[in-house]
Amino acid sequence: MQVGDIVKYTPTSTVGKVTEVRERDGKVWIKLDFTGLYYDQTLLIPTSESEYSPITYKEREKKFEGRIQSVEEAANVARDVDISDMMPSGGG
Repeated sequence: MQVGDIVKYTPTSTVGKVTEVRERDGKVWIKLDFTGLYYDQTLLIPTSESEYSPITYKEREKKFEGRIQSVEEAANVARDVDISDMMPSGGG
């Protein structure tokens, strides 16, 4: 695999374009543009360009913006909860 190839990460079916190839500790790691993450080369397979959908960082950020806000809101609610209200009192 080389920079510019279109590949699929088999465990999640993530498809991306190879942006970097790196070897470390005897393993080859491939960086994909879609996630910006490195993947073990042995778990990637070449795929057709028809499966690839380029997406910019801003588009990806906008796509997940609502989900991130939901997680942040849930975290804020969790901070306001008194755990003693949820725990049984007394011993057994």
